[in-house]
Amino acid sequence: MKKIAAVLLISFIFVLLAGCVVNYPRISPPPLKKEVRSAKPGANHVWIPGHWKWSGGRYVWASGHWTKARPGKAWIKGHWKKKGPRYVWVPGHWR
Repeated sequence: MKKIAAVLLISFIFVLLAGCVVNYPRISPPPLKKEVRSAKPGANHVWIPGHWKWSGGRYVWASGHWTKARPGKAWIKGHWKKKGPRYVWVPGHWR
């Protein structure tokens, strides 16, 4: 009975971990698109530029948008970084 429980537990853990595998692209993203910005919604807004994201085994464009600025902080835009044979997304953030 203990062997069956151990096998079931190990199988369950394996199935959980298999869903955590991230598929990183091996090809560089396309050039950034030129975006037309909508009217700035307010004086305290910052434009977050669009970028390519990896989804379903291909690059998909995520459009830019306005967001409220954070006092004393600057937006550092995200970018793709080559790590070995793959590309990984470094998210944008406030600094």
